[in-house]
Amino acid sequence: MINKIMFTCCFAILGLQMSIAQLRLPAIFGDHMVLQQKQINPVWGWATPGETITVEINGQSQTTKSDLKGNWKVKLMPLPVGGPYRLNIAGEKSKFFFDDVLVGEVWICSGQSNMEWPVKNTNSAELAILTANAPNIRLITVPRVGTDQIKNDFEGAWTACTPESVKDFSAIGYFFGRRLCDALNVPIGLIDDSWGGSAAEAWVNKDILLKDPKYNDLMAWWKDKELHYNYELEVTNWKKSLEAWEALPSGLRNTPRPQRPGDLMSGNQRPANIYNGVLHPTIGYGIKGVIWYQGESNAGRAYQYRDLFPLMIQNWREEWGQGDFPFYYVQLADFQKETDMPGESSWAELREAQTMTMDRLSNTGQAVIIDLGEGRDIHPRHKQTVADRLARWALAKDYNKGILFSGPTYQTMQIDKGKIILTFNNVGQGLYAFDTPEPKGFAIAGEDKRFEWAEAKIISSTQMEVWSDHISNPVAIRYAWADNPVCNMYSRDGLPMIPFRTDDWPGITFGKTSR
Repeated sequence: MINKIMFTCCFAILGLQMSIAQLRLPAIFGDHMVLQQKQINPVWGWATPGETITVEINGQSQTTKSDLKGNWKVKLMPLPVGGPYRLNIAGEKSKFFFDDVLVGEVWICSGQSNMEWPVKNTNSAELAILTANAPNIRLITVPRVGTDQIKNDFEGAWTACTPESVKDFSAIGYFFGRRLCDALNVPIGLIDDSWGGSAAEAWVNKDILLKDPKYNDLMAWWKDKELHYNYELEVTNWKKSLEAWEALPSGLRNTPRPQRPGDLMSGNQRPANIYNGVLHPTIGYGIKGVIWYQGESNAGRAYQYRDLFPLMIQNWREEWGQGDFPFYYVQLADFQKETDMPGESSWAELREAQTMTMDRLSNTGQAVIIDLGEGRDIHPRHKQTVADRLARWALAKDYNKGILFSGPTYQTMQIDKGKIILTFNNVGQGLYAFDTPEPKGFAIAGEDKRFEWAEAKIISSTQMEVWSDHISNPVAIRYAWADNPVCNMYSRDGLPMIPFRTDDWPGITFGKTSR
């Protein structure tokens, strides 16, 4: 009996050693994948320590040896666009290949629920799915894994775009990729690693956050949570809240149905959780750039987001080692109740933080969708238009297509006889007030910092005049400064004006550095 147990244990250990030593690659590599054109593409994996590995594709051969831990990596020189190619990987005792490999443009589609939102839940979903036979577009989704431990792999596989494979894929990602594929006539690879409800700090390497004193309060809050968090108690409290909510007559239920809490420690808010479990397994894969839609979960700390969002982008760029690759993102849409009077707004402050990122980091761009929100729904269904505005940035900036990529952008302010003269750039064919002759959404303030709605008119293709009979000496102006602003300014090319303010008076999220 003892011998039998010993044999079983030895066999199990041997099997584990064989499993560890087996030549393999992470799931980001596989049949139907797309490799990035016009640049070096790293390929990596695991093998027996000291094993010689050879990778071949399209007549190119690269050889290396695995290190003492069995890790190996080769770098493929730039490949001709197109395909399909076969990628051969050979070790000393085993070999295999990946078929139907294409070379084109690879983009990561990341963020929270509005990026995660699937094609099947968008406007005109039925038609979009029906027409999604696009074999030159390839899709892969990274599962949602939140952890404090670095992961090097995930469960997933590349697939060609079909009506069946696209319906659960990121809608913005797919529509963005479709625009690029049609405009460029090259294969497109889309990596969807979005996670609904995620906070920006969950996407950042923990070491980066710990080194920066700006995040001391945030990290201290989480350290305390890690010491005292009780998931079972959270569930018990949720059940009590749910019972109380269900006991109310339906007409008195003024709040949403209480949602079962997720495990905070493995969830999408904890610093570095998503970086570890979702992003890290893809870092280093050859990409063109990133599209991003996130910010709702950080709106309560908008001033902190001014630094946190650029920090996240820099962290990704440094770890990818591909330089300042394009990073295009969506500004928050209009959402929640409209207000009768000008006031403060956390969402407006978050939008401002997003706009500031373009000035702080090169090769970034912002798709403004202040006109696409649905007020009562945090998930606008017009994902095609969102994707189109992101695609404009990529097509103009990265593929030299010569199209307008931004709406009117505030440039300067002058005060003349109690009126404010505004000058804008990125106006295309000129400024335009949609739906009504009068521009809407402007508020001005005097030295007392009290804002009043203002009248406005377009005085040239690039300038506007704004005033209020109640404020004779204006010092500041704001446009679309609300959670859900009533505003109507565009360029005649159909791109909305970027919300802005000229003052720097502390807002309602100033000084908020923790949850």
